Amino acid sequence: MARFTRTSSVALSLALLASPFAAAQTAPVRAQHAMVTSIHHDATDAGVEILREGGNAVDAAVAVGFALAVVYPAAGNIGGGGFMLIRPGTKTFAHGQPHFLDYREKAPSAASTDMYLDAQGNVIPKMSTVGSKASGVPGTVAGLTYAEKQYGRLGLAKVMQPAIRLARDGYVLTDEEARILHSSLLGQFPASYRIFQRNGRFYEAGERFQQPELARTLQRIATDPDDFYRGKLAAEIAAFEQANKGLITAQDLAAYEVKERTPLVGHYHGYEVLTSPPPSSGGIVLLETLNILSGYDLPKLGPDRSPAQIHIITEAFRRAYMDRGDYLGDPDFNTIPLAQMADPQYAAAWRKTIDPTKPSPSATLVRPTGFMPEPPKQEAPTHESPQTTHFSVVDADGNAVSSTYTLNFGFGSGVTVDGLGFLLNDEMDDFASKMGVPNGFGLIQGPANAIAPGKRPLSSMTPTIVSEAPSYTYHKLLGRTTSSVVHPGKLRLVLGSPGGSTIITTVANDLISVLDNGLDIQAAADAPRFHHQYLPDVLQFEKKFPLDTIDALKASGYITKREAEFDEKSAGQWGDSELIAVDPKTGELMGGHDNRHHFGKAAGY
Repeated sequence: MARFTRTSSVALSLALLASPFAAAQTAPVRAQHAMVTSIHHDATDAGVEILREGGNAVDAAVAVGFALAVVYPAAGNIGGGGFMLIRPGTKTFAHGQPHFLDYREKAPSAASTDMYLDAQGNVIPKMSTVGSKASGVPGTVAGLTYAEKQYGRLGLAKVMQPAIRLARDGYVLTDEEARILHSSLLGQFPASYRIFQRNGRFYEAGERFQQPELARTLQRIATDPDDFYRGKLAAEIAAFEQANKGLITAQDLAAYEVKERTPLVGHYHGYEVLTSPPPSSGGIVLLETLNILSGYDLPKLGPDRSPAQIHIITEAFRRAYMDRGDYLGDPDFNTIPLAQMADPQYAAAWRKTIDPTKPSPSATLVRPTGFMPEPPKQEAPTHESPQTTHFSVVDADGNAVSSTYTLNFGFGSGVTVDGLGFLLNDEMDDFASKMGVPNGFGLIQGPANAIAPGKRPLSSMTPTIVSEAPSYTYHKLLGRTTSSVVHPGKLRLVLGSPGGSTIITTVANDLISVLDNGLDIQAAADAPRFHHQYLPDVLQFEKKFPLDTIDALKASGYITKREAEFDEKSAGQWGDSELIAVDPKTGELMGGHDNRHHFGKAAGY
């Protein structure tokens, strides 16, 4: 257990306010053996089907990933990329070690640092987010097929059958799903307009949406996954790109490879936190945040999402996101000070800079000396899309998968590969197009995340798994060697969310709500969210946060903003937590599906 001191001196006006969150009306879904949670009920059913047929957690996760490419085209994909964290529940599974698969998109070989700038050096609007030049080389097919080959049990042809069936036979749209397909982006590109919007005869609730072109593509992948990168499929993708002035070539596809990276591990109040390494910024920022918070007894400050807790958590976010912007990028192109960022003494030094009653303005924040190297020179800020998706799986042997993947913005670049039926990503916007200019999400990013051929853009995706005790042997982790542990610790939580720059704060709040504040997994998924990312220096809230909580924090000195406050048509919310917990008393699995969307579910057996 990490050693921590307890700090309870917080302004009375903050501490006395009750939690702004009333417990969710729905209870977690419970199952004895296995559980799947995702944003779409058909994708969840695909995973459960595979588990019932003898598949393990990886088999089910691959089935869910391909199914989401059919039923959730806004973010589910075969034209994007992402991460998969695998935590074995038994020593016999995958040699008893955890695995982190990086199947993030890569910049094409024709990419350059200034490719989105005009002759005057200004960023060309939408060039990195819309159209053919916005796409990185997709990694999803490589990632999912690699996972199945290395760690699955049933084989690719079997686990892809639910996705192929859904594409061929179709699925019934809810009203919410039909409205999502009305995206104006899709109307800008002929194949997208034809497939998703029937050339202007928009789909309505209750209609069956069939995708025969995608079904044929999925069947080709199931028969020969290498076809997507080195065969006829690759040639068709490259020819489409060339015809539409895109950058991805057959050589780019052939050069793509999945990276197995060492997961990061940290400890928080006696729990082991297994999480994502770079090019995800999420894991190290999460661990740095939790290290800072380990010096506080949060429940003693007030209830879940009370102003007193929000203040301390926000100040931890502020400091960790400052380091994110200065240091993080693709580890294959940069030396990243992970050990220093995860150092408990560094967290303790940061903690000394936190005022217990008022915010530390970001412009005045000074990093503690003696821990971190000098950051690379930069002129300032950049952003990242919230339209991603996450799914979690636990099988009957306790093996767990936490996976987040994306097209970046909703429906990616908007471009569908004609004849193949899948959308391409706009992941190039996750690079820093120009130092000092915000990208799609307003995040600060430095030279470490500049565009370069073959480089993977920085991400906030944070697939995370929590256990009750240290579990694994790592040859090298955060610059240190750890000792061997014979048996895995008891699984406690499987977490993750979409949300762009808000992903890390969403995962942190879900974890804190369950482990510190005692919320059940469904209540944690449904609780209102808050976010701070260093710059802009604004404490952001979902629209449903009670005004008295926001007012209390504003009175203490924060600049506050409610999401979509003046947009009556917007729910003013972000993220989609798809969570699984293990009941520490009964050992039952508990699934929490985020009710911000109404077509997903948690299910198991």
